[in-house]
Amino acid sequence: MRLFGKKKTTPSPQQSIHRLRETIEMLTKREEFLEKKIEKELQIAKQNASKNKRVAMMALKRKKAYEAQVQKLSGARMTIESQLMAIEGATVNLETINAMREGAAALQGIHGSMSIDTVDNTMDQIREQMDIATEISDAIAQPLGDPIDEDELEAELAELEAENLDEQLLTLNTPTTVSASPIKLPSAPTNQLPAQASRQPQALRAETDEEAELRALEESMAFG
Repeated sequence: MRLFGKKKTTPSPQQSIHRLRETIEMLTKREEFLEKKIEKELQIAKQNASKNKRVAMMALKRKKAYEAQVQKLSGARMTIESQLMAIEGATVNLETINAMREGAAALQGIHGSMSIDTVDNTMDQIREQMDIATEISDAIAQPLGDPIDEDELEAELAELEAENLDEQLLTLNTPTTVSASPIKLPSAPTNQLPAQASRQPQALRAETDEEAELRALEESMAFG
């Protein structure tokens, strides 16, 4: 049980920064107000320097008092500004280290189940599966049925080329004949002229006599 009230809670950096900025703004306004007072008292002193020395002296005293306050306020403002910059810098550092700590924790969580050996094993598995996929693709691409003998095909192709060459050479050596349509001549008359008809039996008879004479000569020689 606390006898002297509750313990004050520590303000957050954002609350402290906000409070310090408000204080700096208040001090700046107070300094500006006093600067105006100082300028006013200076004008009074100038106006009464020759005609009312007592009034001029009182104005200068007030001016000095205002200047002392301005100096104190300026010192306080500078202290608060330094404190504000320190808190802002510390806040930035805190946010930075927190972010770095969270990043380190995230990396640790990611790498918790990961190691160099795990990565190497995974890469080996990937390479193995890629090799299997390549083998499967090659197997699918192969044609079905008996494999074709490439040498046999080459020999058959060479034989066909030789036959084509022989045919070309034969065509070059054979003289080209010009085929012309046969000219139809008029048929000779079948009817014999009278003179020719009378001479034909005589020619046949003459040939018969010669043959008979030749035969008789051969017979006489045989008996002699």
